[in-house]
Amino acid sequence: MTATDPFTLFDAWYAEAREAEPNDSNAMALATVGADGQPSVRMVLLKGHGPDGFVFYTNRESRKARELGEGSKAALLFHWKSLRRQIRIEGAVSLATDAESDAYFASRSRDSQLGAWASDQSRPLDARATFEERFEAMTARFAGQDVPRPPHWGGYRVSPSRIEFWQDRAHRLHERRLFTRISSGWTEGLLYP
Repeated sequence: MTATDPFTLFDAWYAEAREAEPNDSNAMALATVGADGQPSVRMVLLKGHGPDGFVFYTNRESRKARELGEGSKAALLFHWKSLRRQIRIEGAVSLATDAESDAYFASRSRDSQLGAWASDQSRPLDARATFEERFEAMTARFAGQDVPRPPHWGGYRVSPSRIEFWQDRAHRLHERRLFTRISSGWTEGLLYP
């Protein structure tokens, strides 16, 4: 069976979600596993995608970054409740290029840029005031100049080996289309609901 291109299908569903979802249509759950085997999941925002993978950005010293070490694997989940759809993605993780990370960082709001410098993401914080003081210190440090990307901040790419498109159907008779990467491209099949 010749497979539909899963990225073409993703683009179509994503375009519909951008129109239908009231908030953060680009929000996706990111699941990782620590060295101790403990799974962890959190929401991140999709900031780029294509045949090479799905890209998001974060502090590279955070818990998620430790769990996303080079060569590891991760899973993503988009859930668009208003469309009654979800997309599950599994694959290998790699770093986005410095050029990609620089370009995206430059597109962020100034306060978000300053926050990336001020935050020791995922580490204990004694009081909110400490973070706010650090933010004000970064505001003063970069006053009157562009805020460069911190060396500890950048992107990750999940290159899919599996993509499942789930569509809600009446009486829980859902439709599940599974795309699996093979050397010549993709195979496509169905899963029982």
